[in-house]
Amino acid sequence: MAEFGCLYSEVLLTRNAWEKRKLGELAEFINGRAYKQDELLASGKYPVLRVGNFYTNDNWYYSDLELPEKYYAEKGDLLYTWSATFGPHIWIGPKVIYHYHIWKVALKNLFEKDFALQFFEADRVRLLNSTNGSTMIHVTKKDMESKGILLPDISEQRNIGEFLRKADDLIAATQHKIDALEQTKKALLQRLFDQSWRFKGYSDPWEKRKLGEVATITMGQSPDSKNYTLNPQDHILVQGNADIKNGWVEPRVWTTQITKIAKKGSVLLSVRAPVGEVSKTAFDVVLGRGVASVGQTDFLYQYLITLKINGFWLRYSTGSTFDSINSADIKDAIIFLPKKNEQDRIAKTLNCIDSLIAATQSRLSSLELLKKALLQALFI
Repeated sequence: MAEFGCLYSEVLLTRNAWEKRKLGELAEFINGRAYKQDELLASGKYPVLRVGNFYTNDNWYYSDLELPEKYYAEKGDLLYTWSATFGPHIWIGPKVIYHYHIWKVALKNLFEKDFALQFFEADRVRLLNSTNGSTMIHVTKKDMESKGILLPDISEQRNIGEFLRKADDLIAATQHKIDALEQTKKALLQRLFDQSWRFKGYSDPWEKRKLGEVATITMGQSPDSKNYTLNPQDHILVQGNADIKNGWVEPRVWTTQITKIAKKGSVLLSVRAPVGEVSKTAFDVVLGRGVASVGQTDFLYQYLITLKINGFWLRYSTGSTFDSINSADIKDAIIFLPKKNEQDRIAKTLNCIDSLIAATQSRLSSLELLKKALLQALFI
């Protein structure tokens, strides 16, 4: 990551010498073709690339139409989705016909592709930050062509573009490592808790128990807003299941003496939709409605994650407006426990994976922040 810092310093020293240009002088933004519904086929010669195919839509249409070459995109082309969900992409698939809401960006010789991609990405972030999130952003061709850019010579563009592409590759590789670790964790949870994998030296059968017999269950309650304060010395309030899934959200704390408190290290379970989310608190918390404290052991924390993955709590879930589970359901839930030393071995192994995931997540966050700083120094 030291290379990031070196490039950042170099950019600050040289950027003032870059030439001011307009994007319309450096690139042509070619609109794709609009389709009627009956022109979109279930099979055909060419896939039809739509905006959704870049993001969440895996469904493809096809076409047998033979069109002017400008309406096709091939591997390596720079494309830009400009309606609603917008931003730049390097196309890596087969030859496609791209839809009307996509531009093919034909770059002139003065504009290097990797450098252009990074400019468009920085501009996308700037546009997103300039809205309040409630307005749908629509990028027009006229606006894009009129945008200003500071442009170094082609050799410097190539060096910067190559460096930032390597940074993107490092970020992608780090994310891939996180994905692989999470898949490893998921497999371990499944195999260890269904007992198809056992550590050497452990063969005793697991004991069938009710959750309420092995853990103290404390249900949360509806908070009273008059008891909120910003005093950081008091207990932080866990409002509901959103806090369980995403970590501490509300910066409010509880000022009055109350019994609905979960101590640091407690396992927290969401009991209202979506039921079954699990977390472990790093501080003392007051339990809001929709949250329950379920013991404090690392083994139980990992066990409850497995129950969530397997949809265990859905069998107990009731409610006409939203799903919920009650204290009796939680206390009567049947689990299977090994001896204490095997519990500790399982928890230690899974905690180790969690630590690796957290460390890799931290590295990813640092890389993304450094990349963001570079883009701001270069293009904003």
